[in-house]
Amino acid sequence: MVQVGSNLCGKFLIAMPDMGDPRFSGTVIYICAHSDEGAMGIIINKPQPEIRFSNLLEQLDIPKESDVRDIRVHFGGPVENARGFVLHSQDYRSEAGTMEVEDDIFMTATLDVLQDIARGQGPKSSMLALGYSGWGPGQLESELAQNGWLTCDARADIIFGRANEHKWSAALKVLGIDPMMLSSSGGRA
Repeated sequence: MVQVGSNLCGKFLIAMPDMGDPRFSGTVIYICAHSDEGAMGIIINKPQPEIRFSNLLEQLDIPKESDVRDIRVHFGGPVENARGFVLHSQDYRSEAGTMEVEDDIFMTATLDVLQDIARGQGPKSSMLALGYSGWGPGQLESELAQNGWLTCDARADIIFGRANEHKWSAALKVLGIDPMMLSSSGGRA
């Protein structure tokens, strides 16, 4: 468990069952940046079934090789939801700008990563999200203090896993918590 006030970059935020904001209910967020100025993360378990990767490439006029798989597009959060963010494995770097979040997880938010994925030359593991989740100075710390979120170390197998419906419970299991035993009301000791 991470202490409030710690840098949460590279950690998971796991929404508590009584999360008041329906946009974040049942979510797992991978924190990409965290400082005194705020925090930024990507929801990793909310696919956007109405948006397909191939349609997105078509809209952006990016040709796709026929043997390239159609990766899932996720809802990354309510901020800048027309902007794409790709979380990916360390085997890919964009000349235009790739940010190392943790040793084995990187983020690229430039068009060239989509072009490379469409050509079959992108990262081995990737997750595409439209939009991100953001917090102003002290906002995330306040939500943590009010028991809105649990935190734990992030795992690449959860981020890049295909079963979005199991990512929340998988993240809880990293903490040793059985999701069925988690109360929707928190307390203070």
